[in-house]
Amino acid sequence: MPEEFLLIPGRTSKQGTTLNEGKYTQGYLDEINTVQITPQDMERLGLAAGDHVRIWNNVGEVVIPCKPSKGDELPPGLLFISYGDKSCRLMGGETHGTGMPDSKALDVLLEKADPPE
Repeated sequence: MPEEFLLIPGRTSKQGTTLNEGKYTQGYLDEINTVQITPQDMERLGLAAGDHVRIWNNVGEVVIPCKPSKGDELPPGLLFISYGDKSCRLMGGETHGTGMPDSKALDVLLEKADPPE
């Protein structure tokens, strides 16, 4: 059964350092293609690091691996993903005149999924 979460896309320091090595390096691709979930939520949902989850909203959907967030970086019910192709698939096009689409506190649904083929 899907669970409701808030998704927060953003930048990480690891994303910045791996960007210096190139957008097609494994480190950069891993960073932008993995969602962070609190250890408590992962345990409750029966997820382990590297399991795939399906995340979707009224804009789009992605299937990506997950990993636990560190310490108390995230409260339960909140997801984090680095800005990139996957996060953009869940953002709408409305910019409210700012030129930047809404990219914080996206209401999403999440469930465990099979890896994409």
